[in-house]
Order: sequence, then structure tokens, then C-alpha cells
Amino acid sequence: MLRLVVSPGLPVLLWIAALGLLLSPGLDLPLRDWDEGIVAQVALERALALAHGQDLGSLLLPSYWGAPYLNKPPGLHLLIASVLQPWAQHGLLPPPWAVRLVPALLASAVVPLAGAISRQLRPREPNAALWSSAIALTLLPLMRHGRLAMLDGALVSASGLLWWQLLRARQRPFSAGIWAGLGGSALLLLKAPALLPVLGAGLLLLALDRTLDRRGWLLLGAGLALGLLPGLGWQLWHLVARGSGALLLWGGDGAGRVLLSAGEGSDLGWRLPVLKVLEGGWPWLPLWPFAMAWAWQQRHKPEGRWPLGLQLAMAASVLPLRTQLPWYSHSLWLPFALVCGPLLAALVDSPRLPGVPGAAVLRRLPWFWLLLGGLLLVGAGLLPAYRWIALPGALGLLAGGWLLRPAARGNQRRLGAWGIVAGWGLSLFLLMQSPLWHWELNEQTAVAPGAALGRQAEPHIPLALWGIPERPSLSWQSQRRLLPLQAAPAGPLQLLSQGRGPVPQLAGHRCEIKANGEDGWQLWRCAPIP
Repeated sequence: MLRLVVSPGLPVLLWIAALGLLLSPGLDLPLRDWDEGIVAQVALERALALAHGQDLGSLLLPSYWGAPYLNKPPGLHLLIASVLQPWAQHGLLPPPWAVRLVPALLASAVVPLAGAISRQLRPREPNAALWSSAIALTLLPLMRHGRLAMLDGALVSASGLLWWQLLRARQRPFSAGIWAGLGGSALLLLKAPALLPVLGAGLLLLALDRTLDRRGWLLLGAGLALGLLPGLGWQLWHLVARGSGALLLWGGDGAGRVLLSAGEGSDLGWRLPVLKVLEGGWPWLPLWPFAMAWAWQQRHKPEGRWPLGLQLAMAASVLPLRTQLPWYSHSLWLPFALVCGPLLAALVDSPRLPGVPGAAVLRRLPWFWLLLGGLLLVGAGLLPAYRWIALPGALGLLAGGWLLRPAARGNQRRLGAWGIVAGWGLSLFLLMQSPLWHWELNEQTAVAPGAALGRQAEPHIPLALWGIPERPSLSWQSQRRLLPLQAAPAGPLQLLSQGRGPVPQLAGHRCEIKANGEDGWQLWRCAPIP
């Protein structure tokens, strides 16, 4: 059984399991607001540019409904565009799964990268790497947000590549520097300001290791410079092509916006990412305080200093943000897995936990997992709609808690840990098959009926939203940008409304209903009063 646990093939199996979670059939649910609708449209316009044979310079300048897109670089959008080519060439709207495919593939890399980083830090403890990967696989936020058409899953994988290669630079500074630089380029082409805390934290921790001499740092710097060329090259080209507007990536729409401007979630401030960690860290969250204390105890060694430093650095980059959104905490999860993986390995392989802070309490943690499994089992019985999703997780916790109890030995303990991973992973898989994984959709009215009316509207007459805030997913499905009405034009106008409200009253216009759709959606035609 021990050979099975440390087999080189197991990390590959965990990566395949991650792909199964991220690419399972539920991927085809409608795109959600805001980010998915925007990412999809920017990618589709790059796909159309490819189909029309635009030159490389124009292709690298993203647009959104024909206007310059200054919010994010086009790295992920261009990759998605390559998948959307068949639909773009035939003038068809791509299905949601095609838009999400590339983000999900890139997000899956976080599972093997967690193991690779841990293996660099603890080369004599292969099980620590294995359990770090297993924890990353079974964290709901990583697997759920990773399959959305958003940048955050790819961002975490790019961060992991950069940190892994900086650790490898202790032996091969130049080649590892090139790969670390390529990870940095990926960050510059995803969310450029994220490069600063990710690279800064990695270089600081590498400097504290004191393993590189002057020549090693020079080789690392040269490799980093080469690897960063693609990302820096695009940033410079964007600046030349779009002038001061390109600075919005760093200022108004980049770090400046989230650091200085109070936006959505700002009323909760730092509490929002803390709440997201408390919601999403199960079943491994009880390990985290003990793991942080153990990492602090080992802070004078790389194996403790790196996970601790990365966790604190990512927390320092997320908690102070003035604008807080649920996925801003996504960068916390890879360090979470790196911190908790070695402790889970110690709990499995060395039940007495020598030298681990709080070992007496930690040894009794399996009893808590047993209790949690029992509560989840009761919940599955009381909530029939969620029964088959919750049941595997409950059984995994019950089996794992019992087999990891203090009296258990050897292979029993390893089977217990795998039982938790398998049960929780199966629950996640079943969740991904259902509409529940995409629960943001439950907070807003579905836009498909409105989009059906939008496609019926006359293409040459302006179409605006009446009494509805902007919905990028509605524009995406309608394939024309729909904005709330600011001022009535002089000529005829069409309005899309929702809720069967009164007849729109526009100065100088008379509005009549043109079509009724499902869920109260209505299409109006407003003509100027003679």
C-alpha cells in the first residue's frame, strides 16, 4: 500500500481527476454576469479577427463590441478565440462549454503544481506533495471557479508555475528563470498587476533561502528577463498602440480600481475573503490553524517559510482591497493547499505528530470529521434535492474519520485519508453535473428569454434596455450590445423590458408592444410622435 501512496503515477491520476471535475457535462450552463459574458465577447471578437485574417498587431489589441477593451490583457481571450474559430467562421454563437474549455484546462494545472512545489520544498517527503495535490483537487473554490470563463483559475496556475520554477532555480537558475519568467508573462497577459505580489513574494523567499550566490542571481535574472519578454512586449505594444488608455490596465481598471475605489462587496471589506475561506476550505479547514502554527515553527527552513510566506503574501494582496468580489480570494487557495498538505501527510504517516503544535488536539481531529460526516448524512436525509450530492462526502468523512482515529495504524490511516478525498471528490463531481455549481445564476433572472426577443428585434433600429441594468450575458446571447437607455434618440427606437411593467414613457415617442416573451420579457417599438 505504501508504494501506491508514493507512486509517481498518482499525481497524474489526481490531475486527470481534476480534468474530470472541471470538464464534466455541467460546463454547458449559460454564461453568467458579469465576467463570463465579457470574456466570451472579447474572445469571440478575437476569433472573428482571426477568421478575417487581421494582421498580428491588430489581433493583439482586444476589443469589446468594437470598442477598445482596456480592462484586461488578451492572453486568455486569445486562447479561447482559437477554440471558438469554427463557430466564428460560420457566424454562429459558440456554446458555453467552448468558451469555458480553455480556462478549465489551465485551471486544472493547479493540482500537479501544488504537488510539484511541495516536492521541491520536501524532497524526502513525497507524501506531503501527494496530499497537497489531493487537497487542491478537493477544494470547492478551485474546482468551481476554475471552470468559469474567468481569468482567476489560469492566474493561480501561472502563479504556481512561477513559484515552482523559482524553487528550482536553487539548482538550475538560468533555465528555471526562463520558466519563471514565462509564468510572469502569463500573469502580465492575464491580470498584469498580479505579477507584483506573486513575483515579489517568490523572490523575497528565495533570497531568504540564501542558496544562490552572485553568479546564480545573475543567471536567474537573465532567465527571468528572457521569460518576461512576451508579457512585457505586449504591454509595450499596447502602450504604443493605445497611448495613455493602456495605463488603465494598471490604474483605473487595474490595481488602482480595486485598491482605491469602493465597489461591489466593499461594505464587507476584508471580511468577504475571510468568509469565502471559511465557506470553501472544507473538509480541510480544521487543519489550517495547526498547519500555519507548524509552518511558523519551521519558518527558519524553506519547507516552513515558503508556504507560510506565500499564504501571508497572498492574504496581504487580497485583504486590503477596497473592492471585494467572491473570486478575489481565489489566489489564497494554492498556498492553503501547500500549508495543509504536509500536515495531512504527518497525520496519516506519523499519528503521534512529533513536534507539531497542538498535536494532542490534532490527533483527535478524525473524531470531528466523523461528526461532520454524520451531520452531512443527516442533512442529506432532510434535503432530498441535495441527497445524492451530499451522500458521498458524508460517507467519505465517516469512513475517513473512523480509519484515521488515534487507534488506527498503517494502511488503515492511508485508506482513511483517501476515503475523505474520494468521497469529497465524488460529491464535487456530482455537484458539477447539476445547475447548483453555477449558483450565481440563481441570484438573477435568466436572460435566455430576453435574448430570444432581442434576436427578433429589427437589426437597423437601436435596441436599449428599459428598467434593467446592463447584463453582459444578455448582450452575448442577443449578439448586440444592450445598454440601459440614457436619452431617447430622434428616430425610432426599440426597448427590451422585463416584468410586464407599464408602457414606457419617452418624451416625443409613442411606444407599443411588439412581442411578449417568457418570464415577463417584452419587446417594445417606440416611434417619434409626428
